Amino acid sequence: MKNPSRYLELLIRELSRLPGIGPKSASRIAFHLLKMPYEQVESLSQALIMLKKNIRSCTICGGISDGEVCSLCSDPEREQQVICVVEEQSDVLSIEKTGAFRGLYHVLGGLISPLDGIGPEDLNIRSLVDRCKDGVIKEVIIATNPTVEGDATSLYLSRELKPYGVTLMRIAHGLPVGADIEFADSATIAQSLKDRVKI
Repeated sequence: MKNPSRYLELLIRELSRLPGIGPKSASRIAFHLLKMPYEQVESLSQALIMLKKNIRSCTICGGISDGEVCSLCSDPEREQQVICVVEEQSDVLSIEKTGAFRGLYHVLGGLISPLDGIGPEDLNIRSLVDRCKDGVIKEVIIATNPTVEGDATSLYLSRELKPYGVTLMRIAHGLPVGADIEFADSATIAQSLKDRVKI
């Protein structure tokens, strides 16, 4: 069925491209936006533009940042000797929500997946190795998703980091196999971190 407005149709099509939003949800959101005061819609659009213009990757951990170094890496109150390695930037937020981890992070930007043509050189691994070389880092917790790719990446990282004398840990599989950290509840993530295991 065709929409009566090409502008509405365009917005629904663009909203449908977002993860987890199908045509019905996109339509509901579009009509909600249509009912909102102009100032609120303008404020929302400005927030999206500012996000795209100003958010970048932290030069240390690869997480999201407003500046060159993120607020987590520059926080002297965090445990400077422990790094939690995650797959994506969104995983940092998921773990932070639990309040169970007070160390630093390192974002890989994906997982090793030969079938998809993704090798170690395509990920943010070299800078992790460099962070572990100076002897400050004592423990690395590998918090990749419990999938074949997550396990392969964990194994690769353990081989790369062992020569530097860091204690290597893997989060416990309190997370269901095949699940993403991003969608797990806070209690499950907290338990997985608490029950991490040595590799």
